[in-house]
Amino acid sequence: MRLGFSHRSLAAAALCLLLSSCGNEPTSVNSAAAAGTAPQQTYQWKLITSWPKNLPALGTTPEFFAKIVDEMSGGRMKIRVFGANELVGGLEVFDAVSSGVAEIGHSGAYYWQGKIAGTPFFSTIPFGLTGVEMNAWLDYGGGKELWREIYEPFNLYPTRGGNSGTQMFGWFNKEINSLEDIKGLKMRIPGLGGEVFSRAGGLPVTMQVSDVFTAMQTGALDATEFVGPYNDLSAGYHTIASYYYYPGWHEPGSTIELVFNKEKLDALPNDLRAIVLNAAEVMNQKLYDEYTALNNKALQTLINEHGVQLRELPKDVLDEFRRLSAEVVAELADTDETTRRIYESYSSFQRGVENYHAISEEAYIDARRDQD
Repeated sequence: MRLGFSHRSLAAAALCLLLSSCGNEPTSVNSAAAAGTAPQQTYQWKLITSWPKNLPALGTTPEFFAKIVDEMSGGRMKIRVFGANELVGGLEVFDAVSSGVAEIGHSGAYYWQGKIAGTPFFSTIPFGLTGVEMNAWLDYGGGKELWREIYEPFNLYPTRGGNSGTQMFGWFNKEINSLEDIKGLKMRIPGLGGEVFSRAGGLPVTMQVSDVFTAMQTGALDATEFVGPYNDLSAGYHTIASYYYYPGWHEPGSTIELVFNKEKLDALPNDLRAIVLNAAEVMNQKLYDEYTALNNKALQTLINEHGVQLRELPKDVLDEFRRLSAEVVAELADTDETTRRIYESYSSFQRGVENYHAISEEAYIDARRDQD
């Protein structure tokens, strides 16, 4: 009786192993099937973002994430990236991932404050933690556990997917010489920074990134914050506004979230789940490094080639923003018991890290700067 194909394949495979004559080549799906084993399941996922797809760093890093997940999974996990408005609007990411329209979203937690009061703590707080400090609080200060707690009822699992570092305050079509110049100014500025700006007399507007340029061009906005020189140069804001203000008190270290549909994430095999979550950590550092490396070069281009006028906010304006920020954050903390717990964790960590950084990072930078 002739030996069946599957038995021959198994016998050959066993003999090959015994004789160590097969080399070290990985088993492909086809060879697995030939050996009589079932091919492993492949997954086709969608990743939606709040940014234009070709925007440097914010827009391109999700593509990097998809690429390394594909490579590390041996092709078992394919992720297609959609920019803002390609599948859903940039401010619809939370709901779309929660409901399963897409499996992954890349956005900013402060956009969802209307759904969950405490979300700004997981993005950025005015005069709060820097990017390095945010990463540390989330990973070692209890932040990520609180973050996952508040997202779980929405069938979401959040993790770090990048950080902008300290941002610029933004682009203005007139000089800011005093608090009087803030009053009545229409500015695209989201999150708690927008509330502070409002209390200072400005008119904050929440608007997705893709609509900002036209709004500035037509006069619907007088000013806009975005990220920093690297992104601002590519967005072309220097062609519609001349004054570029710093420091970014409103976004001192904004975490970009990578949020998963929890049901879909939990259903993955353990190895693929580990791959996507660890790829997110690589993505988080890569995006932060890209900004750190390229912001200065872009700033010099804006100033030297495009004549942008770099300005520091007047002290009285910064002082008032600082005072109002403390007021706004304290009020947020009183929203509910969960937000209070988040606030206490965040504030306690900030006090501790400020104490250490005063004699480490800050002391060193001051010493490096001192030329006397």
